[in-house]
Amino acid sequence: MPVIDTGKSEPRLPSGLCTFAATPDPDCALDAAEGPGDDQEGTGPVVEQAVRGLVLVPTKELARQAQAMIQQLAAYCARDIRVANVSAAEDSASQRAVLMEKPDIVVGTPSRVLSHLQQDSLKLRDSLELLVMDEADLLFSFGFEEELKSLLCHLPRIYQAFLMSATFNEDVQTLKELVLHNPVTLKLQESQLPGPEQLQQFQVVCGTEEDKFLLLYALLKLSLIRGKSLLFVNTLERSYRLRLFLEQFSIPACVLNGELPLRSRCHIISQFNQGFYDCVIATDAEVLGAPVKGKRQGKGPKGNRASDPEAGVARGIDFHHVCAVLNFDLPPTPEAYVHRAGRTARANNPGVVLTFVLPTEQSQLGRIEELLGGENGAPALLPYQFRMEEIEGFRYRCRDAMRSVTKQAIREARLKEIKEELLHSERLKTYFEDNPRDLQLLRHDLPLHPAVVKPHLGHVPDYLVPPALRGLVHPHKKRKKQSSKKVKKVKAQNPLRSFKHRGEKHRPRAVPS
Repeated sequence: MPVIDTGKSEPRLPSGLCTFAATPDPDCALDAAEGPGDDQEGTGPVVEQAVRGLVLVPTKELARQAQAMIQQLAAYCARDIRVANVSAAEDSASQRAVLMEKPDIVVGTPSRVLSHLQQDSLKLRDSLELLVMDEADLLFSFGFEEELKSLLCHLPRIYQAFLMSATFNEDVQTLKELVLHNPVTLKLQESQLPGPEQLQQFQVVCGTEEDKFLLLYALLKLSLIRGKSLLFVNTLERSYRLRLFLEQFSIPACVLNGELPLRSRCHIISQFNQGFYDCVIATDAEVLGAPVKGKRQGKGPKGNRASDPEAGVARGIDFHHVCAVLNFDLPPTPEAYVHRAGRTARANNPGVVLTFVLPTEQSQLGRIEELLGGENGAPALLPYQFRMEEIEGFRYRCRDAMRSVTKQAIREARLKEIKEELLHSERLKTYFEDNPRDLQLLRHDLPLHPAVVKPHLGHVPDYLVPPALRGLVHPHKKRKKQSSKKVKKVKAQNPLRSFKHRGEKHRPRAVPS
């Protein structure tokens, strides 16, 4: 459940760190904010422009969303409340210029905010009134523990703190003891997922791993699942294996890869939202911002962090109009299932969640159903009625495609995307200009063992379509491409070739009388 902790008091910091005193009661905070002669009537006291609110988030993408939401809420007083986002490291110079104007609210990751505090481009000791930590359960797991402890030394003695978290784990408890003292805890009692009338949840038991690939192929190729869908797997290697498998059947899909830069991932999400892709393959780490359980990313300032944890596409990313969530791999925890299912059935729109389960995963599935807790003891995940024997004709195609997706092909696919990013990187443009040989070597470094795509697998003969679906599905129908309308240029006809040229008719001259 979402947890909101609020407190106005002295944090309990480890030895060696500075401390700050607590606010005894709200009246003291009000008195501290007011100076002599502030009891003027009418327009009220004149307050000096300063940074009064600080919002800390674990990732850059979440910082963008927080800034956009604050600006939306303050749309009618935008001239009085200004918001600055300092999460992007490449915009340090422009950020310093913005911070010199002292915006009312600053949003950023702990590392970037601490950097500006150490450079004296941001000062909070005399003005901060409100501290908000969003997604508090991810701040420590993303390796910001040392930054947070150092950042607290730059805050004033009196301010109010809020901790927002979707789960209450060990990291949230540690952060709570670090920042808050005697806080008030608010637990929202609303249901974790929409009701069955809006969100339909199914489970399908697959006997083997091959059955999972076979069922997914049938669902997507026969258009049994229509609209946009998210496919969740547990590892990045599985993401590329699944994408290369679907490519064998001409099913377009893209992988949300955490190894790529932030702009590339945001571009993928933007294309998905605009309809260029109907299917996105991702893991919990890329979409939900949840690290693997038991492996904390980055203990200490130089810990083993991810490639760029601040640039991760965080929990809460807005995928537009997702019709279905397919758990190709069973979620590692019940909480991960809730976050996956929360990507669909938003804003009163219907949605479907289909979970693939192996016989050895029944106990793990039971823990998920226990967390969801259906009404009157009814199972939350209904059995998906599908006759596997009707798609046995596709099994040989499925095996053929699975054999083509080798470990070497997966490695080459991952390297190909990274090479494309290097070739189109703005940061490396100057380097390649000084080292043209490196650019040529990178361009001519072709894959040694790419996945062999067999074109005939993209076509589904009518006799392989299950009898119950013939006439209802069109597997060979090509998807309409999103393209801007272009006006066709009409070529001028050549009268020597078309013989359709009509000259001007000569009018008879009037005979003078």
